[in-house]
Amino acid sequence: MSYSIYQLKPHFQELLRPSMTALALTGITPNQVTLGAMALSVAYGTALITWTDSVVLWYCMPLVLLARMALNAVDGMLANATDNTTPIGALLNEFCDQVSDAALYLPFALATGTSALLAVIVVFAGLLAEFAGVLTQSIGVPRRFDGPMGKSDRAFAFGLLALLTASGAAAAWKNGMLVLMLLLSLLTVFNRLRQALRLCAPMTR
Repeated sequence: MSYSIYQLKPHFQELLRPSMTALALTGITPNQVTLGAMALSVAYGTALITWTDSVVLWYCMPLVLLARMALNAVDGMLANATDNTTPIGALLNEFCDQVSDAALYLPFALATGTSALLAVIVVFAGLLAEFAGVLTQSIGVPRRFDGPMGKSDRAFAFGLLALLTASGAAAAWKNGMLVLMLLLSLLTVFNRLRQALRLCAPMTR
């Protein structure tokens, strides 16, 4: 697997274990956590679209992205801890992630100084990378999380872009970052499909 922030997930999960235990004691289900993360993302994305010029909203976006990542980690931990892994949970996990990505990242197309077309293309490339990761299962290979622009990396990059937007950074910086994210997303698609084919090769011999 090429380097990705995703590789830090075990350490992140350890930090979240007390919160997961508390949620388990309250009887909250993993699917409720998953849907809650999506609801938070859609609500914040809607707020960004409504108040695009709000510096406070852009400055707070990294915190929202961190909260979403925490919820995304907790739902899986909770499912395993309570032996509550279900097919619908697996489907919701993938579906809600894509909805959340679109809701949180498409508002960048409306940000001052940001190329709307480029922002939309970057969001599409991110969705394509996640589709590539899921697609590998169709050839009998486990879901791929290869980087360099996986879900966690994308959240970090957009969080940084939100700070640049809030601070009034020059358009060249913001659009340059979007170009870099696009290139890394396309590389991620390539890496995930390539690794899947490598893993599949011994099975087909």
